[in-house]
Amino acid sequence: MKKGFDDKKYLEEQSKYILERVNNFDKLYLEFGGKLIGDLHAKRVLPGFDEDAKIKLLHKLREKVEIVICVYAGDIERNKIRGDYGITYDMDVLRLIDDLRSYDLDVNSVLITRYEDQPAATVFINKLERRGIKVYKHRPTAGYPTDVDTIVSDEGYGKNPYIETTKPIVVVTAPGPGSGKLATCLSQLYHEFRQGKLAGYSKFETFPVWNVPLKHPLNIAYEAATADLKDVNMIDSFHLDAYGKMAVNYNRDLEMFPVIKRIIEKITGTDSIYKSPTDMGVNRVGFGIIDDEVVKEASKQEIIRRYFKTSCEYKKGYVDKETFERVKIIMESLDLKQDDRKVVVPAREYSIKLKENSDKNDICPVVAMELNDGTILTGKSSDLMEGTAAVVLNAIKHFAKIADEMHLISPVILEPIINLKSKTLGSKNASLNCEEILMALSICAATNPMAQVAMEKLSMLKGAQAHSTAIISRSDEQTFRKLGIDITCDPEYPSASLYYNE
Repeated sequence: MKKGFDDKKYLEEQSKYILERVNNFDKLYLEFGGKLIGDLHAKRVLPGFDEDAKIKLLHKLREKVEIVICVYAGDIERNKIRGDYGITYDMDVLRLIDDLRSYDLDVNSVLITRYEDQPAATVFINKLERRGIKVYKHRPTAGYPTDVDTIVSDEGYGKNPYIETTKPIVVVTAPGPGSGKLATCLSQLYHEFRQGKLAGYSKFETFPVWNVPLKHPLNIAYEAATADLKDVNMIDSFHLDAYGKMAVNYNRDLEMFPVIKRIIEKITGTDSIYKSPTDMGVNRVGFGIIDDEVVKEASKQEIIRRYFKTSCEYKKGYVDKETFERVKIIMESLDLKQDDRKVVVPAREYSIKLKENSDKNDICPVVAMELNDGTILTGKSSDLMEGTAAVVLNAIKHFAKIADEMHLISPVILEPIINLKSKTLGSKNASLNCEEILMALSICAATNPMAQVAMEKLSMLKGAQAHSTAIISRSDEQTFRKLGIDITCDPEYPSASLYYNE
C-alpha cells in the first residue's frame, strides 16, 4: 500500500498544538469528535494513518488528561447502534472505558445527557454505578440552543451538576454524534467561571480538513460518511472575514458559531478569542499529508464504498431514500462508478455465470477479493459454506501456495458441524459462515501441517478489498472487520427468507 500520510509527523504536530492551546487557560475542555479508537474512515482515506492515533495522542498526554464520556439518554432508550462495530451505544460506552483504561487514561465519569427518566437509561446508570463508575445526569437545558440569557443562568447551565475534575485537559467524548459533547463543555465552562477559574473550550475533529480545498475528495468523502446527518462542507465565512484566508468547515458548526460565541462571551464576560469555528479547532491532520494523489484516490474509493454501504442500509430500512440519494449524487459529482471498485465486476460476472448454469432461480451469491499483491480471487456460496468463507480459504491457499483442488478442511470435521447446526440446533441455513469455517480450519491445523501453514497466512488478509453480490450476515461483517478486510455488498439479500439473513 502506498502511503499518503505521515502518522509520526502528525502525532508530534498535534500534541504540540494541543499543549500550546492549553497554556492559555487553567483548564481546557476539549470536545473530541469522531472516533477516539478505531477510526477506520480516517485510516481508509489517509493511507498511513493509524486508526488508533487519537488514543495514542491522549496516552502521550496522559499526565495532563482526564476523560468524560457523554451519551444521550434517548440513544440508550432506542438501542441506537454504532454502525462500524454493530453494538449499541451503551455497550460502546463500556467498551470505550475498557479501551481508555488499557491506555492508562483516567476516565473521570460518564454523563447521561438530556436525561428524562428513560427506563433503559436508568438501568444503564445503575449498571455503571454498581461497577464503581461515577455517573452524572444532565436534564435538557432550558432555552438551548438559542435563548442565550436563559442558557447562561441558574435556570440553564446552573441546574446541571458540576463535574469535578482535577487535570488541565478534560477530553469530552461520546459513542457518536448528537450525544451532547458541546453542551457539556459549555456547561462546565459556566461552572468554572462561577468559581473564578479561567477555563477554555476547543474542538478536536479530524474531518472536514480545514486546510484542504473544499472540493478535495478527502473532504467530499466526509460528506458521504455523514450523509445521514445532512452535513455539508462549506467555506468558513467567519474565518474569511476575520483573516482573509480560506478554511473549510461544515454547516452545523457554521450555523451554531454565532450562538456558541455569544454563550462563551456571556460566560466569560469578555470578547471571545475565537473569530471563527476554524479558530476553535485544534486539528492538524492536514499537515500529515505527504502524497496528495494517494489520498485523493483513497478518498474516491471510500466514496464508492460509502455508496454501497448506504444502499444496503436503505435496503435494510436503516436510512431514508434522501440519504441514499445524497451519497449517489456525491459519487456522481466526481464521475465515479460502482465498477471503479476493482472487485465489483469479477464478483458480478462470476455470479451471472453461476446463474446461467443453475436450474433454479437462484441468487448465486459470490464474493470477490483483491489481495495486497493485486491478485483477485472469488468464492461462491454453497450448501457447505458461505461465499465469504470460500473466498477467505482461497486467499490463504494462494498465500500458502497450496493447489486449489487441495482440501484444507477434512469432510470428517465439516460433516458433524453441519449436522449440529442443522439437526441439533435447528438452523434453517446450515451453510457455514466465515467464523465457523475458520474454527473448523483451526481444529484441522492441529493434525494437518498444510492447514496450519494456511492459518498462519490469515494476517496477510489485512487491508484486502472485497465485494459480495449479496448482503452478508452480521457475523460475517464482524469476522471480516476483525481480519481487516474492507467489504462492500450489492443491496440484494442472499435468499427470499426474511429472518435468517439478519
